[in-house]
Amino acid sequence: MTNFEEKTTNTTPIYSGRVISLSVDDVVLPNGKPSKRELVKHPGAVAVIAITQDHKIVLVEQYRKALERTLVEIPAGKIEQGEDPKETAFRELEEETGYTASDLHFVQSFATSPGFADEIIHIYVAQGLKKVTENRQLDEDEFVEIHECSLAGAEKWIQDEKIYDAKTAFAIQWWRLHRF
Repeated sequence: MTNFEEKTTNTTPIYSGRVISLSVDDVVLPNGKPSKRELVKHPGAVAVIAITQDHKIVLVEQYRKALERTLVEIPAGKIEQGEDPKETAFRELEEETGYTASDLHFVQSFATSPGFADEIIHIYVAQGLKKVTENRQLDEDEFVEIHECSLAGAEKWIQDEKIYDAKTAFAIQWWRLHRF
């Protein structure tokens, strides 16, 4: 196996925002030639597979500006600085869905777009779901509609591209394999 590592010789910051930062790295390729890499830095995220007692997955529908369309997704959100991913998962589940869980179990972590971004998403499955009594507090720029959907319904939404993101497609397939 060849060593594919690229050596960074310089990093030029381009932008630093609330959610991401952008930079351009000058690199030396394995063959010794120079190149550039445009990179997105992200603090990481969590997502929650939340299945109700009547075997429905809790999903959120929201507009995604990058795609200029509405998607149906599992609840998810950005990890705040210094926050444990499991704590983020509890927070996002309650904020986005109005549910809490007696426990969350880690499923898997994966890179979302490793060709240009360092974002890692941590997937949890919620156990012991129950509705919270007080009103949930969404972020000020968040507008969502909650759906509870059967496995067959969720698979249909994948076919219809209503569910169109990787984390939610992964969650539906995981649910199919681990039905409980």
